[in-house]
Amino acid sequence: MSSGDGRKKTACVTGGNGYIASALIKMLLQKGYAVKTTVRNPDDREKNAHLTELQALGPLEVLRADLDEDGSFDEAVARCDYVFLVAAPVNLHSKDPEKELIEPAVRGTLNVMMSCAKAGTVRRVVLTSSAAAVSSRPLLQGDGHVLDEDSWSDVDYLTANKPGPWGYPVSKVLLEKEASRFAEEHGVGLVTVCPVLTVGAAPARKIHTSADASLSLLSGDEAAFGMLKGMEMADGCVSMVHVADLCRAEVFVAEDDAAAGRYVCCSVNTTVVELARFLADKYPQYDVKTDLLSGELLEKPRVSLSSAKLVREGFEFKYKTLDEIYDDVVEHGKALGILPN
Repeated sequence: MSSGDGRKKTACVTGGNGYIASALIKMLLQKGYAVKTTVRNPDDREKNAHLTELQALGPLEVLRADLDEDGSFDEAVARCDYVFLVAAPVNLHSKDPEKELIEPAVRGTLNVMMSCAKAGTVRRVVLTSSAAAVSSRPLLQGDGHVLDEDSWSDVDYLTANKPGPWGYPVSKVLLEKEASRFAEEHGVGLVTVCPVLTVGAAPARKIHTSADASLSLLSGDEAAFGMLKGMEMADGCVSMVHVADLCRAEVFVAEDDAAAGRYVCCSVNTTVVELARFLADKYPQYDVKTDLLSGELLEKPRVSLSSAKLVREGFEFKYKTLDEIYDDVVEHGKALGILPN
């Protein structure tokens, strides 16, 4: 993968210790990119072990940067063709979401955007937001609702009623809007991807929320199942995408000059009940914890998130069914210690 002058195209991926970021770094290296990534502490060998291993695949530079420090991303994005903005605060249980989640998320996003504007070489910034910025709203009545890029979570409703981890969707809406405003004012090419619950194996070794939630019916982890059930109650469905498809979608919208605006990234809309039936059938060696399936659960999704825009512009999902999506999820769960070997 080289640019016009014969050098390798260079991409920066922020937050290299994260689940999605680590999978994206691996894919970019495999595609022939030179990659720079940022972590808060490059000297933490244990946390960065997966990055050391990824350096065997190609040129990967690990740099120190912090979303809270102005200018700390300047070096990381300098001379980059593409910047994938993946790092963001995820403090779901903070006591003060305004101060501990929302403000740092917006400030950190603008910090990296500022560095991209300064660099002068960045052809496109791909911002990883979340479907939480699309689907969090008062419960929709009836069935058959389709949410897409024109849908925004209702910030007024969320801040007034404070349902569940309300600060997270608010942070995603506000950082998207601020990034978009900044990009327009400073002539930075920006595309936003809004992934749903993302599952599948990735190089980063730390356990992430989506792995716990997606395996909770097999592990019996009640808190993780609570998150899965909470998604269905809040959104009217459980929407999923495989991490490899998400990374392919991010690279697709980076490289496609015609890509613009937001993109929902979702390949399957399901429910907790459908998921339980599927898992019981596919993994009979695990007892699906049916005792968790109490209370009001949906038989079929009442709402679905649509990636029609992404598909219309030429992207094709590889993992389109629960069977395909879950192919490596259980092995990944064993590797992380969520499931017994």
